[in-house]
Amino acid sequence: MPPEPLLLAFDTSAAHCAAALLCGERLLAARTEPMARGQAERLLPLLEEVLAEGGAGWPDLAGLGVCIGPGNFTGVRISVATARGLSLSLGRPAIGVSRLEALAFGLPGPVLALVDARQERLYAQLFGAGESAPRMTDADTLAAEAWPEGLTVTGAGAAALAARLGARAAGESDAPAPEALARLALARLGQPAPRPAPLYLRPADAALPSEKPPAILP
Repeated sequence: MPPEPLLLAFDTSAAHCAAALLCGERLLAARTEPMARGQAERLLPLLEEVLAEGGAGWPDLAGLGVCIGPGNFTGVRISVATARGLSLSLGRPAIGVSRLEALAFGLPGPVLALVDARQERLYAQLFGAGESAPRMTDADTLAAEAWPEGLTVTGAGAAALAARLGARAAGESDAPAPEALARLALARLGQPAPRPAPLYLRPADAALPSEKPPAILP
């Protein structure tokens, strides 16, 4: 019987640095550290620590899972770039998992997953009956829409929106457990998939300079 595959998944899409190590169905180690900044410096040491806790090393991995967002632009880029680099150096596949699907993982469907998009906006996606594409919206728009029976709402502002919809709420945190990321990635291991790419649902907040660029002299 072949050994169970070992998969390491990680996430820096919000104000945290998180990772989980799975061996088949067994969770060997998991860690979530809240942090507003510094994920770029902390991520690789954290991954080393999670591997060591699980009694594994980089060559033992069968694959990598990474959260592709939506979320903080810089945080998403940190994780995706790290996953791509590790994939190339280790010769192992990197599998992208969205933050919204990780939030919905394991909940009875249909599930409406929500992530805080700032400025009173939300990233939202419905899973299960009438599954939808991820989008940026707001609570009032969601409250005015028709939803399937038996809906579960999870993530940012879940309790308030669930009350408006007559639905069930399942947690207010929009930071998915790293174990959920790992299990979703493990289920896709061995399947054809593109390289992980950031899932951006809003334009960057940075504005172009208003002044004209300097003229380039011949």
